[in-house]
Amino acid sequence: MATLTFKGSPVQTSGELPIVGHPCPPFTLTRADLSEISSVDLEGQRVILNIFPSLDTSICAKGVQTFDARASEVPNMVVLCVSQDLPFAQARFCEAEGIKDVVPASTFRHPEFGSDFGVTMVDGPLHGLLARALVVLDENSTVVHTELVPELACEADYDNALDIIHNHHRPCLEDALLSSE
Repeated sequence: MATLTFKGSPVQTSGELPIVGHPCPPFTLTRADLSEISSVDLEGQRVILNIFPSLDTSICAKGVQTFDARASEVPNMVVLCVSQDLPFAQARFCEAEGIKDVVPASTFRHPEFGSDFGVTMVDGPLHGLLARALVVLDENSTVVHTELVPELACEADYDNALDIIHNHHRPCLEDALLSSE
């Protein structure tokens, strides 16, 4: 279990975030159009999992808006905005806010996501919802960065996650030459 706070009061999660350097746990989520998206669908892309309690809070909404505004900065990257909000609510939010460059993804059909990623809050006033966290994956679905936001009422470090994903393993000419042999 990990511990964070909500307005200063301790809250426990269902486990720990995935370990940096290890493969990402497999997952399936539901998009706003009710189609499924899985970790297999994202292979070969850099991924930021922006995990949060609900779009109905200003901090969660701001995180989605921030990533949407900056998602095009990094080539071959997708940002999944993961919450337990119903896909209908996610679609309404994205339409109202003009969100186009991130993928809203719900755990409503796949509650195991929260336990597999260690982010389900198991106590406190928001128990049952997901904690605020970032998980960054490289093109090989390897975890390259994680952040469990220590105070749920605070924002994640978007800049750091984007810097890490932008700068992580840029192939060089030597790599290209070795792979062609």
